[in-house]
Amino acid sequence: MVRVKLIGAGGYGGVGFVELACRHPQVELAALVDVQDVGRKLSDVWPHLAGFCDLPLVAPDSPQAADDADVVVCATPDGVGQAVAPQALAAGARCIDYSGDFRFADPGLYAEYARRIGRAPEHASPQVLEQSVYGLPELHRGAIRGAHVVGNPGCFAVSCILALAPAVRERCLLREGIACDCKTGISGAGKKPRPGFHYPESYEAARAYKLAGHQHVMEIEHELSLLAEDNVRVAFTPQVVPMARGILSTVYGRLAEGMSQARALEAYQSFYQDERFVRVLGPDAAAGTDQVRGSNFAIVQVACDERTGTFRAMSYIDNLVKGQAGNAMQNLNILFDLDEALGLDQPGAHP
Repeated sequence: MVRVKLIGAGGYGGVGFVELACRHPQVELAALVDVQDVGRKLSDVWPHLAGFCDLPLVAPDSPQAADDADVVVCATPDGVGQAVAPQALAAGARCIDYSGDFRFADPGLYAEYARRIGRAPEHASPQVLEQSVYGLPELHRGAIRGAHVVGNPGCFAVSCILALAPAVRERCLLREGIACDCKTGISGAGKKPRPGFHYPESYEAARAYKLAGHQHVMEIEHELSLLAEDNVRVAFTPQVVPMARGILSTVYGRLAEGMSQARALEAYQSFYQDERFVRVLGPDAAAGTDQVRGSNFAIVQVACDERTGTFRAMSYIDNLVKGQAGNAMQNLNILFDLDEALGLDQPGAHP
């Protein structure tokens, strides 16, 4: 059994991981840590977990939070993982972090990322940062397998990178003028209601936000640049739409010379042919966020417009599963050499 200490267990990212752990035959939740609702059973906070996870939420400084674990999962905002990871490693555990703390192993890149989101550029644990691996299995499975610290990708980044990776590597599109038009459900803003994301503000409304720069853009560009072996820049437009969960990312670019719909689709099918959780569809297939709701699957639909010379691909994921907790569980399975689909191999919920 893999013993997990889950920090930030009471939020959407934490409870999503617990839901997956409840059906994972080789995961045991050793401690649920949070700063809110301390002392309450998780199933009192989230009643749908009654009988599945009745463990109490404990404070970070409680004796229960110090129990031995094989892996510490930080379902927390930026800054927490930097403090937690060195302690986890010293105790012989591995660490999976949901935030941007470990998405860039180079301290210089981290400093640039931190400045973009208004944080101090100095990383609290640079020696740990340099050991970290970007945790998108479809691109870095081998490195994740031997890692001690994994930086889980951002939800928009998962969606956009999966939509663009084959096109960039196989030169299906020109590298100049790539645009990502992304729509997310309200849950992407987290559990605490905020203006613009609170239900009365979002019902029957759709709006773009963070147009001056979104925190996930840098990791999208970094990963695509590695694939291209050249600098790749993207125009990124995030939008929140009135649904609870899900992301639809539509990516655009100019078709490369000699590229066609058939060749682009073939490139995607070849790139993802061994990926359990990525399904590649052509332009005539029915696809939507409803097909991946509650699942770790991603649908990537290739639909180039040869008439206008436009490359186009759509990516559909559940932002709370493949975009967060499911991807983290996939990383856990890889870290401990388990079947990658354990706890995750189920279809989406419909309708």
